[in-house]
Amino acid sequence: MNPRARLLLTLGGVLLTAALAWFLFVGVERWRQRPTQAPAEETAGAPPAATDSAPPAAPHIKAHLFYVSNDGLRLKPEEREVLFGEGTAAQARRIIEAQLEPPAAPAVSAIPAGTTLKELFISERGEAYVNLSSEIASNHPGGSIDEILTVYTIVNALTDNLPAIVAVQILIDGHEVDTLAGHVDLRRPLRKNLEWVETPPPAPAN
Repeated sequence: MNPRARLLLTLGGVLLTAALAWFLFVGVERWRQRPTQAPAEETAGAPPAATDSAPPAAPHIKAHLFYVSNDGLRLKPEEREVLFGEGTAAQARRIIEAQLEPPAAPAVSAIPAGTTLKELFISERGEAYVNLSSEIASNHPGGSIDEILTVYTIVNALTDNLPAIVAVQILIDGHEVDTLAGHVDLRRPLRKNLEWVETPPPAPAN
Protein backbone atom coordinates (compact mmCIF):
# COMPACT_ATOMS: atom_id res chain seq x y z
CA MET A 1 0.00 0.00 0.00
CA ASN A 2 1.44 3.32 -1.00
CA PRO A 3 1.97 6.00 1.63
CA ARG A 4 -0.88 8.21 0.26
CA ALA A 5 -3.50 5.45 0.60
CA ARG A 6 -2.24 4.60 4.06
CA LEU A 7 -2.60 8.24 5.10
CA LEU A 8 -6.15 8.44 3.78
CA LEU A 9 -7.09 5.24 5.60
CA THR A 10 -5.66 6.56 8.85
CA LEU A 11 -7.50 9.89 8.51
CA GLY A 12 -10.78 8.08 7.79
CA GLY A 13 -10.40 5.99 10.91
CA VAL A 14 -9.71 9.05 13.02
CA LEU A 15 -12.73 10.85 11.59
CA LEU A 16 -14.97 7.83 12.14
CA THR A 17 -13.82 7.50 15.75
CA ALA A 18 -14.42 11.21 16.38
CA ALA A 19 -17.90 11.02 14.85
CA LEU A 20 -18.86 8.03 16.99
CA ALA A 21 -17.54 9.78 20.09
CA TRP A 22 -19.57 12.91 19.27
CA PHE A 23 -22.82 10.97 18.74
CA LEU A 24 -22.31 9.06 21.98
CA PHE A 25 -21.66 12.30 23.90
CA VAL A 26 -24.72 14.06 22.49
CA GLY A 27 -26.95 11.04 23.17
CA VAL A 28 -25.82 10.75 26.79
CA GLU A 29 -26.38 14.47 27.41
CA ARG A 30 -29.87 14.35 25.88
CA TRP A 31 -30.73 11.35 28.03
CA ARG A 32 -29.54 13.15 31.15
CA GLN A 33 -31.50 16.32 30.30
CA ARG A 34 -34.77 14.64 29.32
CA PRO A 35 -37.82 15.99 31.30
CA THR A 36 -39.10 13.78 34.06
CA GLN A 37 -42.87 13.26 34.36
CA ALA A 38 -44.34 14.08 37.74
CA PRO A 39 -46.55 11.31 39.08
CA ALA A 40 -50.23 12.07 38.62
CA GLU A 41 -52.24 12.64 41.79
CA GLU A 42 -54.26 9.66 42.72
CA THR A 43 -57.75 11.20 42.78
CA ALA A 44 -59.77 8.42 41.21
CA GLY A 45 -61.97 6.78 43.77
CA ALA A 46 -60.93 9.21 46.53
CA PRO A 47 -63.76 10.19 48.91
CA PRO A 48 -65.12 13.75 48.46
CA ALA A 49 -63.78 16.43 50.72
CA ALA A 50 -65.64 16.72 53.96
CA THR A 51 -68.15 19.57 53.99
CA ASP A 52 -69.13 21.67 56.97
CA SER A 53 -72.12 20.37 58.86
CA ALA A 54 -75.36 22.38 58.81
CA PRO A 55 -75.31 25.33 61.24
CA PRO A 56 -77.19 24.75 64.47
CA ALA A 57 -80.74 26.03 64.65
CA ALA A 58 -81.17 29.47 66.20
CA PRO A 59 -82.24 29.30 69.86
CA HIS A 60 -85.83 30.14 70.74
CA ILE A 61 -87.84 30.88 73.85
CA LYS A 62 -91.52 30.45 74.61
CA ALA A 63 -93.54 33.66 74.90
CA HIS A 64 -97.18 34.68 75.12
CA LEU A 65 -98.33 36.61 72.06
CA PHE A 66 -101.76 38.19 71.86
CA TYR A 67 -104.45 37.84 69.18
CA VAL A 68 -108.09 38.86 68.86
CA SER A 69 -110.52 36.59 70.69
CA ASN A 70 -113.29 34.78 68.87
CA ASP A 71 -115.88 37.38 69.91
CA GLY A 72 -113.64 40.23 68.76
CA LEU A 73 -113.87 42.01 72.13
CA ARG A 74 -110.74 40.82 73.93
CA LEU A 75 -107.23 39.55 73.41
CA LYS A 76 -106.40 35.88 73.57
CA PRO A 77 -102.89 34.87 74.72
CA GLU A 78 -101.17 32.11 72.76
CA GLU A 79 -97.84 30.50 73.55
CA ARG A 80 -95.47 30.76 70.61
CA GLU A 81 -91.81 30.08 69.83
CA VAL A 82 -89.87 33.36 69.59
CA LEU A 83 -86.22 33.86 68.62
CA PHE A 84 -83.91 34.29 71.58
CA GLY A 85 -82.39 37.73 72.14
CA GLU A 86 -79.36 38.45 74.32
CA GLY A 87 -80.50 40.91 76.97
CA THR A 88 -83.85 42.54 77.69
CA ALA A 89 -83.80 45.05 74.82
CA ALA A 90 -82.84 42.43 72.23
CA GLN A 91 -85.47 40.02 73.52
CA ALA A 92 -88.09 42.77 73.48
CA ARG A 93 -87.32 43.38 69.79
CA ARG A 94 -87.69 39.69 69.02
CA ILE A 95 -91.06 39.56 70.79
CA ILE A 96 -92.43 42.62 68.99
CA GLU A 97 -91.16 41.36 65.63
CA ALA A 98 -92.95 38.06 66.24
CA GLN A 99 -96.10 39.87 67.38
CA LEU A 100 -96.14 41.96 64.18
CA GLU A 101 -95.94 38.92 61.89
CA PRO A 102 -99.27 37.93 60.30
CA PRO A 103 -100.45 34.86 62.26
CA ALA A 104 -101.54 31.59 60.76
CA ALA A 105 -105.32 31.07 60.64
CA PRO A 106 -107.51 30.98 62.61
CA ALA A 107 -105.62 33.53 64.75
CA VAL A 108 -106.36 37.19 63.95
CA SER A 109 -103.94 40.00 64.74
CA ALA A 110 -105.04 43.33 66.19
CA ILE A 111 -102.02 44.98 64.54
CA PRO A 112 -102.79 46.68 61.19
CA ALA A 113 -101.21 45.02 58.16
CA GLY A 114 -97.85 46.41 57.05
CA THR A 115 -96.78 47.64 60.49
CA THR A 116 -93.06 47.17 61.12
CA LEU A 117 -90.73 47.79 64.04
CA LYS A 118 -88.28 50.62 63.45
CA GLU A 119 -86.59 50.86 66.83
CA LEU A 120 -86.99 49.85 70.44
CA PHE A 121 -85.17 51.08 73.51
CA ILE A 122 -85.67 50.78 77.25
CA SER A 123 -85.13 53.52 79.82
CA GLU A 124 -83.43 53.07 83.18
CA ARG A 125 -86.91 53.04 84.74
CA GLY A 126 -87.88 49.96 82.74
CA GLU A 127 -90.10 51.86 80.30
CA ALA A 128 -89.95 50.52 76.75
CA TYR A 129 -90.35 52.88 73.81
CA VAL A 130 -91.56 51.03 70.71
CA ASN A 131 -91.11 52.98 67.49
CA LEU A 132 -93.45 51.58 64.82
CA SER A 133 -94.03 52.46 61.18
CA SER A 134 -96.89 54.74 60.15
CA GLU A 135 -99.06 51.81 59.02
CA ILE A 136 -100.14 51.18 62.60
CA ALA A 137 -102.20 54.39 62.34
CA SER A 138 -102.83 54.80 58.61
CA ASN A 139 -104.10 51.21 58.20
CA HIS A 140 -106.04 51.12 61.44
CA PRO A 141 -109.80 50.41 61.02
CA GLY A 142 -110.74 52.78 63.86
CA GLY A 143 -113.21 52.20 66.68
CA SER A 144 -112.48 52.28 70.40
CA ILE A 145 -112.38 48.50 70.95
CA ASP A 146 -110.12 47.89 67.99
CA GLU A 147 -107.76 50.64 69.11
CA ILE A 148 -107.62 49.28 72.67
CA LEU A 149 -106.81 45.79 71.39
CA THR A 150 -104.06 47.14 69.12
CA VAL A 151 -102.42 49.15 71.87
CA TYR A 152 -102.55 46.44 74.53
CA THR A 153 -101.31 43.79 72.14
CA ILE A 154 -98.03 45.73 72.09
CA VAL A 155 -98.07 46.72 75.77
CA ASN A 156 -98.95 43.28 77.13
CA ALA A 157 -96.61 41.40 74.77
CA LEU A 158 -93.68 43.11 76.48
CA THR A 159 -94.86 43.57 80.06
CA ASP A 160 -96.29 40.04 80.33
CA ASN A 161 -93.17 38.31 79.00
CA LEU A 162 -90.40 40.53 80.34
CA PRO A 163 -90.68 41.49 84.04
CA ALA A 164 -87.91 44.08 83.58
CA ILE A 165 -90.30 46.13 81.42
CA VAL A 166 -92.91 47.89 83.54
CA ALA A 167 -94.59 50.11 80.91
CA VAL A 168 -94.62 50.70 77.17
CA GLN A 169 -95.05 53.84 75.05
CA ILE A 170 -95.85 53.55 71.35
CA LEU A 171 -94.14 55.97 68.96
CA ILE A 172 -94.85 56.37 65.26
CA ASP A 173 -91.98 57.13 62.88
CA GLY A 174 -89.91 58.33 65.83
CA HIS A 175 -92.53 60.78 67.16
CA GLU A 176 -94.85 60.82 70.13
CA VAL A 177 -98.52 60.75 69.16
CA ASP A 178 -101.72 61.50 71.03
CA THR A 179 -103.61 58.39 69.86
CA LEU A 180 -103.85 55.87 67.06
CA ALA A 181 -107.51 56.48 66.22
CA GLY A 182 -108.72 59.02 68.76
CA HIS A 183 -109.47 56.86 71.81
CA VAL A 184 -106.39 55.64 73.75
CA ASP A 185 -103.98 58.23 75.19
CA LEU A 186 -100.46 57.37 73.98
CA ARG A 187 -98.69 60.45 75.37
CA ARG A 188 -97.19 58.42 78.21
CA PRO A 189 -96.01 54.86 78.84
CA LEU A 190 -98.85 52.43 79.59
CA ARG A 191 -98.68 49.61 82.11
CA LYS A 192 -99.88 46.05 81.60
CA ASN A 193 -103.66 45.77 81.48
CA LEU A 194 -105.08 42.24 81.58
CA GLU A 195 -108.65 43.58 81.73
CA TRP A 196 -108.69 43.20 77.95
CA VAL A 197 -107.22 39.70 77.98
CA GLU A 198 -109.53 36.70 77.74
CA THR A 199 -109.41 34.48 80.80
CA PRO A 200 -108.85 30.84 79.85
CA PRO A 201 -111.64 28.49 80.94
CA PRO A 202 -110.92 26.50 84.12
CA ALA A 203 -109.49 23.03 83.68
CA PRO A 204 -112.14 20.32 83.90
CA ALA A 205 -112.31 18.57 87.27
CA ASN A 206 -111.22 14.96 87.39
